Amino acid sequence: MKNMIVGSLILSVQLVSAQERPNVIVFLVDDMGVMDTSLPFLCDEDGTPVRYPLNDWYRTPNMERVARQGIRFSTFYAQSVSSPSRASLMTGQNATRHRTTNWINAESNNRTPYGPRKWNWDGISKGTPTLPRVLQQSGYKTIHVGKAHFGRIGSDAENPRNVGFDVNIAGSAIGHPGSYYGEYGYGHIKGQKERAVPGLDKYHGTNTFLSDALTIEANEQIDKAVSEKKPFFLYMAHYAVHAPFETDKRFVDHYTDPSKSLQARAFATLIEGMDKSLGDIMDHLEELGVAENTLILFLGDNGSDAPLGDEKGHCSSAPLRGKKGSEYEGGMRVPFIACWAKPDGRNSMQRKLPIQAGGIQQQLGTVMDIYPTILSITSVAMPENYKIDGFDLTPQLLGRRNEIRPDKFLMHFPHEHRGSYFTTYREGDWKLIYYYNPELPNRPAYELYNLKKDPIEIHNLATTETERLIRMTEAMARQLEEEGALYPEDKDGNILKPVI
Repeated sequence: MKNMIVGSLILSVQLVSAQERPNVIVFLVDDMGVMDTSLPFLCDEDGTPVRYPLNDWYRTPNMERVARQGIRFSTFYAQSVSSPSRASLMTGQNATRHRTTNWINAESNNRTPYGPRKWNWDGISKGTPTLPRVLQQSGYKTIHVGKAHFGRIGSDAENPRNVGFDVNIAGSAIGHPGSYYGEYGYGHIKGQKERAVPGLDKYHGTNTFLSDALTIEANEQIDKAVSEKKPFFLYMAHYAVHAPFETDKRFVDHYTDPSKSLQARAFATLIEGMDKSLGDIMDHLEELGVAENTLILFLGDNGSDAPLGDEKGHCSSAPLRGKKGSEYEGGMRVPFIACWAKPDGRNSMQRKLPIQAGGIQQQLGTVMDIYPTILSITSVAMPENYKIDGFDLTPQLLGRRNEIRPDKFLMHFPHEHRGSYFTTYREGDWKLIYYYNPELPNRPAYELYNLKKDPIEIHNLATTETERLIRMTEAMARQLEEEGALYPEDKDGNILKPVI
């Protein structure tokens, strides 16, 4: 009897402790680049945000609301395509280490002709100490809503519940929806049936747009977590704004510019629908009285796929060059904002993490940083003997510079896409792009840019800054080896490591 009482007291203390920790929402937008918003992220030399024409085209008032309440990063990197970024967010590791280096085709291995044979098409394994699993083991209710794309059909990661989520709404191996329309059953009734979104049958035949259905479901899960008196981790991963570019009719009247294509206008409605979801969730948190205790981290998973202009020009991410799947900044720069859902300086959690309201952080961050940041903020210990590549963003969220983190970022893509068989390596203001050449292995190509002087990547300095090129290529090669990278292979199966 005495042991039972002691056990009950310990459990009670653990539950109270758990309830005193913040709720966390990761609000992830598919294929949203840094310019797909009315909120400017790019800054001038003085750190002042600069508006560009695309900022005047889109309408994202709730992103602006989040930015007023918190801090945005002018330079935040993801991987250049979906699955690698999602695996990096879940694991805290670079794609070189977790080896899911390409987007995952659900049914067949999309290694591409010269890609590494042993790349991680399976995705995240059950035994990986993922972010949701570590939080789950520490008493958090872990909720997945929306797109997963963590692994192929038949893999552990096909079902998000296998990688640490208590609840899975609408997540599977698919990378985009069969349709956004409830009338089409999100692909089950009409559209691309092999990409039909699972688990939303009650909305089939209704006029509930997919982004709205997912928001309704997310708010219901928040209700349950609050009633259970458990802190929650909500991974709100919209299918928007991935193709198909179907019009969200709620916002069609906002985008009537005849100079824009119908697809570009439809894409803009997807952006605004996603933004409404953000506002709806924030309003719901406030109605429940838990907004002050809830941290929101907003980001995209790769560069923009807006149907504007050519793939490597200055169009969909203008003034940045390139788009999703490319080696240029427009392919991997994404929006990132952090805020408390309702700022309150008297709140004990917010006193521990007083996020700079209206702040702009110019020191870079990456998608790998989400894992250690959330564990730090929730006071959850890092798994033992587990290697991560990200950094805790906490100092940067306070508006400070983190002197510990190097100003470096490596993105490795040993596959074929809009940009093919490349590694990018940023060091300070300089960026190297190394192109492997599977057909002529001894003739790689190089591009070198000074992003401070040339942020739009038009002046290739590889032939004039040769000493810097060699030094950066050597540093890139060392990091690839340290992180266990897999490389492209030529037609005979020979591994193509960087040639210096």
